[in-house]
Amino acid sequence: MPFEVPRGADLVSRLASVLEVVYLIFNEGYSATAGADWVRPALCEDAQRLGRILAQLAPNESEVHGLVALMEIQASRLRARIGPHGEQVLLLDQNRARWDYLLIRRGLAALERAEHLGPLGPYGFQAAIAACHARARTADETDWARIVAIYDALAQVTPSPVVELNRAMAVSMAFGPAAGLELVDELVGEPTLKLYHFLPSVRGDLLVRLGRFDEARTEFERAASLTRNTREKALLLDRARSSVEKPVATREQRPNSA
Repeated sequence: MPFEVPRGADLVSRLASVLEVVYLIFNEGYSATAGADWVRPALCEDAQRLGRILAQLAPNESEVHGLVALMEIQASRLRARIGPHGEQVLLLDQNRARWDYLLIRRGLAALERAEHLGPLGPYGFQAAIAACHARARTADETDWARIVAIYDALAQVTPSPVVELNRAMAVSMAFGPAAGLELVDELVGEPTLKLYHFLPSVRGDLLVRLGRFDEARTEFERAASLTRNTREKALLLDRARSSVEKPVATREQRPNSA
């Protein structure tokens, strides 16, 4: 078989597959599914390098720039996601002074390019959500209503239970935990989320914010039993033991396919 650069319809279909692989590599580095490490920065760096190469090879493809924007903005938080003992630090608890603002500027520029080429696709919309966090100087300044609106648009182009779960989290921050829990409860019976530990984890967060600590403890224990990441399991079990007095329904967005 000849080694060649695809053209036309072949380029579109193959490019989508390549972008998906790069996206999954980055997500595995950003939030490891198993093992003792919460993040694997080398995988993120490899994915970012590949994304930048793709942006040079396909400069007129909106989704290429959308993926680059998403990875650059998310990677800007890597140092802040790890505590002094390797424990995970969730988004609204992070020290934003530790964010890499050079990567944020690169990401915002790539997002602007994607928007110019438009229309935005799944990666572009996820980058737009990440940009809302990047632009907020403090956690309290996060524009959650805008994030909900972007999730609405994302759900139109790539409907999935995981997108709906992420949207429910944003709704809880914009309009209160009861509104978010109502949406999460609609996903409890979803077959594709049966072994997805973020569903009980998010539900536990919302129950804590509503003061329903016994129910929350059960959800955190279930989430801990489902995750294969040692660091995350420890956090969830700690949340279960302490009944948690501080909400962390602000988990960072997850890959949008179960």
